[in-house]
Formats: sequence, C-alpha cells, structure tokens
Amino acid sequence: MRMLPAQGGGFPGGRLGHPQALVRRARPAVPGLQHAHGHPPRFGAAGRRRHADIDQRAAMSYGRRRGLKMGDKPIEQYRKSRPRAEELYSRALESLAGGVGHDLRRGHPLPLYISRAAGSRKRDEDGREYIDYGMGNAALLLGHAPPEVCRAMRDALDLGFHFGNDHPMQLEWAELIQRMVPCAERVRFVNSGSEGSMLALRVARTFTGKIRVLRFEGHFSGWHDGVGKGAMIPFDKPVSAGIPPAVLDTIEVIPADLDRVAEVLEKDRDIAAVMLEPSGASWGTGPLTVAFNEGLRDLTRDHGVLLIYDEVITGFRYAPGGYQEYAGITPDMSFHGKILAGGMPGGVLAGRADIMEVFDYTGDAHRDRYERVHHLGTFNANPVSTAAGIATLKRVATGLPQEQANRLAERLRHGMDSILREEGVAGYAYGDASIFHVYLEAFPGSGASDRERLVTRDVNVLKGIPAPVVSAFQKMLLARGIDLVSYTGGVTSSAHTDEDIALTLDAFGDVIRALVRERVIATLK
Repeated sequence: MRMLPAQGGGFPGGRLGHPQALVRRARPAVPGLQHAHGHPPRFGAAGRRRHADIDQRAAMSYGRRRGLKMGDKPIEQYRKSRPRAEELYSRALESLAGGVGHDLRRGHPLPLYISRAAGSRKRDEDGREYIDYGMGNAALLLGHAPPEVCRAMRDALDLGFHFGNDHPMQLEWAELIQRMVPCAERVRFVNSGSEGSMLALRVARTFTGKIRVLRFEGHFSGWHDGVGKGAMIPFDKPVSAGIPPAVLDTIEVIPADLDRVAEVLEKDRDIAAVMLEPSGASWGTGPLTVAFNEGLRDLTRDHGVLLIYDEVITGFRYAPGGYQEYAGITPDMSFHGKILAGGMPGGVLAGRADIMEVFDYTGDAHRDRYERVHHLGTFNANPVSTAAGIATLKRVATGLPQEQANRLAERLRHGMDSILREEGVAGYAYGDASIFHVYLEAFPGSGASDRERLVTRDVNVLKGIPAPVVSAFQKMLLARGIDLVSYTGGVTSSAHTDEDIALTLDAFGDVIRALVRERVIATLK
C-alpha cells in the first residue's frame, strides 16, 4: 500500500497514514445532516451563523419527523475537530462566490480542504487521511500522482508549458484515442467534459440542420445551458437560474424508455441528437442495460438522429475504449474528459469522419463563414495536459488498470451488499466496472419485506434519497476516513488495494449499524 509521506513529523505519536487510524480515528459517528434544500452553512464569518442555524434547524426538524436523535453536539464536534478547515472556510466565504469552487465540494458544516494525495489516499489540512473513492471526481483511474504521469508532466514543463500552437504530442494523443475509441474517426480537443458536451450539440445541429436534443431523466452532461434541464429532480425544471426559456425549449426530457423514444422521434422531426450517459443517469446511479442502448442505437439510426454518448466517466473506465467497446455499440459521437487527460484539464469530442467534416475549411468563402463549426480554445491540448493524457492512456490501453479497479469494486459491492443484507437494511449495493452505488431507504421506509422488491431502475427513486440521509451517510464515512465521489457512490482505481477494501467495509458496517440505530435508514419489515 502506498502511504502519504509525513510532513512536519506526521501525525502525533505515529506514522502518517497508518491504516487502522482510518477506522479508529473518529468514533463516535458524526451525522452532520444537511438541509434538504441546500442552503450553504456559514460558520466562521461574522454575521453569517444565521445560515448555519437554518441548516441545523431543518436537519433537526427532519430528525423529529423521522424519529432521529439529533442535536447540535455532533456538528460542533465535527467543526472543533477541524480548526484548519474552519479557518479556511471563513476565508473562502469572503473570497469565493458560494464559498467553494464546485457545487459538489460544499460540505456541511465544512468542506474538505486537501493538502496532498498519493495512490489511494489523500490527507486534509487538519491531518486526517482518507481512503479516496472520489478519485478527482472519477478522473484518476491510476490513482493520485502516478509516477509515470508525473514524470511525463515534468518533462513537458521543461519544454514549455503553453505554446499557443499545435505540437507533435497533440497528434500522438489524437492517434491514441483513435486506436482506442470505436467512434473516433476524427477528434477535436477541448478543455473539459462540459466543453465536449457543448461542442457535440453544435456539431449535431450543424450536421443535421435540426435544433432539438432528446435527453433522459437524471442524466448529467455538463453545467452549460444547452443541457440545462433534466439532471435534477424535478426533471422537467431547469437545473439552474439564468437559463433562457428559449434554450430550455430546445431540450426534450423523457424517462429512459424505448417506447417513449420511438414516440418522440416519430412525432418530433426536429430532434438533432439523443445525448445520454450510456451507463445510466448520473454515472449509473439510475442504471441502463446494454439492451436499452442497443435499442436506442437502432431507433436513432432508423430516424436519422445522431446518437451521442457522454463518456466523461465511462470513457476508458469500462474498457480501454469506454462503454462503447464494453457494450459493442458505436455511437455517432462521444465526448470524454477526466481519465482522458490523466486527471488534468482536458476533453475531446470524437466522432464519425463525415460528421466531423463540419470543422473543415474548404476554400468556399460562404461555406467556411456560415456553414462550418467555429471552434477555438486557448488551452486546447495544452502540452502539460497532453503529456499526462498520453502517459495515462498508454497504461489504460493495456486493460490492466481496469482489471484491478474492477476486481476491487466488485469485492466492495459484494461486501457492502452482504452487510446490508445481514443488518436487514432496506437497501442494496450495485454498479458496474469500477463504480459502486448504494441505495438506502429513509426511515421509516416503504414497508418492503424482502430486498428483491426494492431493486429498481427508477431514477426518481434512486436519485431521490432524502438529502439529510445522504449527508449523514457521507459525514459518518468521512469521520471514519472514507470519501466518496458524490451522493452515495464512488469509484475504485488501480491504486486501491485489498487492504483498502477491508478497511472500507469495516467502516461501512459501522456506519450502517449507526444509521439503523439512530433510525436514519429503514430496515425490512
């Protein structure tokens, strides 16, 4: 197991990162329930405790309704045990809009502030070490700071970190992607998955001459206006303020049902593309089958509609060629990020050669001005990101990192599910490849008497776990040294070990028993 090196003598009284500390460090549990409507807590800045009080009152109200044993003490214990995070958050509230740099980084009562990471572990500013199943929002299939990727980046830095021109490494990266990703006859680099999503829609509209996009409930494909409806419950409402109604009118959102798809494509002849996460809503939280994807491929082909895969998380994770290799289904286009650039900023749009011709200059002045796709980006294929991407994809292309990560994720899913079964919990663990999710019914539950009746693909149910329950689950795992991607799920990497899994299952069992005992989650009747 790769340990983080000690700084300034490491933890008092022992070696930094001793595995048992991950499980023993922070008992008792810290529920830390979060307000269901997401008001950010404001500790540490003068005059802002009112917001924290609102959060706490909402959590306590939820607790009274559900029979939870709630109070101020666990929240105060959590805060007092993290003085450095308290200090940093106080500064953040006066400098960062919203107090954080990414909505998912907001934590109650405090965000995590990480000082360094290596392998499967990361350490926060207060000296606590975590087994990390967030892995850079699922960007780090090889784990934190893999030596060969770091070495490639240092070598690139020595040559100059930004040219503002194309360079040979960009071609090597593009050719690697072409060999790996089935639909990648041509590629165009961007700086993130969201940028890839934006560009995919522009290309689809240019190629087809149509305007609208069909999406499925619960699927997240970036934060931009063009996909500004469908990702969050209620699925027919915008995900954010500030999205023009005219843009929202270009987005059709339906349940992931092939009959509904056929109905929409038959009636609406202005659908340019169907865009989806092929694994299912929110990186498989609401899972889809290969059979569904096969049927969707047939329907889109029959109706002359482009099929666009969001492979920002599934890409290179499910297989070297992503979900499309894993399932044997080739979309018309796919966009990628995260693993693509080895965890550095970077993205790519990949697609059929005839579709990607919309980027080509032809010499026809009218066509080149009015009919081609205009696309720029100061940092597209930045040399340092490119070097990280090449080094990562060379490893990923062997399939060995996926084998290790998949094996450990399967062991984790099986272990979690066994614990839930043994404790009689109304819930289950699930997922594919190196991804795991946990479904938990909130107390008092639906009255189900057997686990099989709970299993569903309904994204309204799977993404509908009450926020206070999710927050309690997350905070209690954090207190035991386990961090997730978001919600109730995470990813494994090739840097995780069997010991990591054993420690995680020990912590998971403690958390589940505490949640049952405190009547946060339901048991079978």
